[in-house]
Amino acid sequence: MLIRVGGVVVSLLAAVVTALLELFLTPLHIGGVPIFVAVLLAAAANYGIAWFAVTTVGRRWAVAPPWGLWTAVMFFAAGVRTPEGDYLIGAEDLVALVTILVGSLAFAVFTYRAILRGPIVTKL
Repeated sequence: MLIRVGGVVVSLLAAVVTALLELFLTPLHIGGVPIFVAVLLAAAANYGIAWFAVTTVGRRWAVAPPWGLWTAVMFFAAGVRTPEGDYLIGAEDLVALVTILVGSLAFAVFTYRAILRGPIVTKL
């Protein structure tokens, strides 16, 4: 029981940390060309978080809390203005918008593949 609760808590913390890191990485450019390192991080990290959550908890529903929290952080960043009146993620920020899409799709792909695998058998 303690490992299951710990798995959910750690996956929630990882979701917040990676979401914030991805937000900080979205404005990176090399020579005026945006680099999509935040997109790659979102895909890999979110798939890993989903795997970790399901593995430690032993239930597929464990994907939902980190997925929801990660999405909430991203939507909060896209909808809140700074004191100067700027959005953290603007409508013209292609890297950030693709990061939100790919990050959520990473959770969705893991969930879809878990459903196709069938029921999870856990040993107590």
